[in-house]
Amino acid sequence: MRLGYVAPRSSVIAVAVLFALSGCEVATTGDPGDPPSSSTGGGASLDSLTIADAGSMKGYSREKFPHWRDTGENCDVRDTVLKRDGDKVKFSGCNVVAGTWDSLYDGEVLTSPTKVDIDHMVPLANAWRSGADEWTTEKRGDFANDLDRPQLIAVSASSNRSKGDQDPSTWKPEVKDAWCSYARDWIEVKSYWKLTITQKEKDALTEMLGTC
Repeated sequence: MRLGYVAPRSSVIAVAVLFALSGCEVATTGDPGDPPSSSTGGGASLDSLTIADAGSMKGYSREKFPHWRDTGENCDVRDTVLKRDGDKVKFSGCNVVAGTWDSLYDGEVLTSPTKVDIDHMVPLANAWRSGADEWTTEKRGDFANDLDRPQLIAVSASSNRSKGDQDPSTWKPEVKDAWCSYARDWIEVKSYWKLTITQKEKDALTEMLGTC
């Protein structure tokens, strides 16, 4: 091929097809100046969330988010999360009496269930300010006991209480290696439950996704 020759686009496509049929991988790259795609690292879900100012706390109480629900045989959702997130967990009936838990937020290894809290990834008060104030009590209970999404996580009591009802714009896990999964989980929960985010919250989540 002579220097300076540029193959027609149809030829490039044909070569790519031949490589694909032969089982070879064809690497493609975009323009070096293009920004990272927002569809990666949870960005697509983040972009789909509605931005709004935080709502009022008027009328809020934790009792409007009933938890922990009974899960049968005298167990409840808290027991379920402790068992799911722990290692070598031991029970007395449904009560967790021993085990080991790795706290995502601060990296602590917890060897007593009394030092473990079950954190709501998206805090109940934050959910209230993000649209849950308009839900029924039953729906708020579904949210508070959600085992199907990353809404409930066993962490150290100290890190959970440090977080409180803050969003990522004012609180992030002490362990920076946890930022990626934390941001993705936060986005997944808010996306499923159709909760809003503030602009500062989105900016902080974007920063955290940058560590993925």
